[in-house]
Amino acid sequence: MFKIKGWSLIRFYTILVYIWMFAPIAVVILLSFNPQQFGTFPMEGFSFKWYGDLFHNTTIIMAFKNSMILGSLTAILTTAIGIPAAMAFIRYEFPGKNTLNTLLLAPIMIPEVVLGVSLLLFLRWLQQPKSFLLLLIGHCVLTLPYVLLVVQARLVGIKRSYEEASLTLGAGPFQTFREVTLPLLTPAVMAGMLFSFSISFDDVTATLFWATAQSQTVPVKIFAMLRNNISPEINALGAVMIVLTVSIPLLAGYLARRFSRRLE
Repeated sequence: MFKIKGWSLIRFYTILVYIWMFAPIAVVILLSFNPQQFGTFPMEGFSFKWYGDLFHNTTIIMAFKNSMILGSLTAILTTAIGIPAAMAFIRYEFPGKNTLNTLLLAPIMIPEVVLGVSLLLFLRWLQQPKSFLLLLIGHCVLTLPYVLLVVQARLVGIKRSYEEASLTLGAGPFQTFREVTLPLLTPAVMAGMLFSFSISFDDVTATLFWATAQSQTVPVKIFAMLRNNISPEINALGAVMIVLTVSIPLLAGYLARRFSRRLE
């Protein structure tokens, strides 16, 4: 009897936690369809007015373009760095391997505020101004550990005998990588790229230190809009961001599972 009551309390507590976590998200999405200037319940109608105003706002569209370009370049660069780095750490032995691997994974354990301030102060010491290139480098530093971990985890599960068989049959190292290793790594590569894009697209803490007036991203723009005034467009923009940041990891997981099934 006490056991049943205990599990009932745990379920009730779990439901309360989920409500506490997702209720604000639901409210933002709901208010984005409110035709009134100020959020009131119950809503007096249903409208896409604020979405129309949002997509006609040139500064928001520019911030969205910056986020898309930045996220895409970050995903490409981190994947291009992460694949050979993971190959080196898993397949080969060399002096300082564990130290270098730890250094590349360290940003995942360091608060973003510390990373943002550190890189900004380092560039000030080098007497270099803030730029889009700085923003791209910073996002690569932030997202590389995630790509590296995903690719390494997949690479550990790939038997070395596949590559050795290819080399024995006369294929060179690059041909073996292209025709044997890379297809087997495809699920991890796709997942790593999408996770990298999602993290870059959604980051605000470190980006606040690195972004210029011309390279503002969508999260930074939302933060600036909240500081100046509370506009109903923020609810529409927040709803779009929620859909994107939730759907991209789900898409990454779906693609990873689908490619894994094809390769089995």
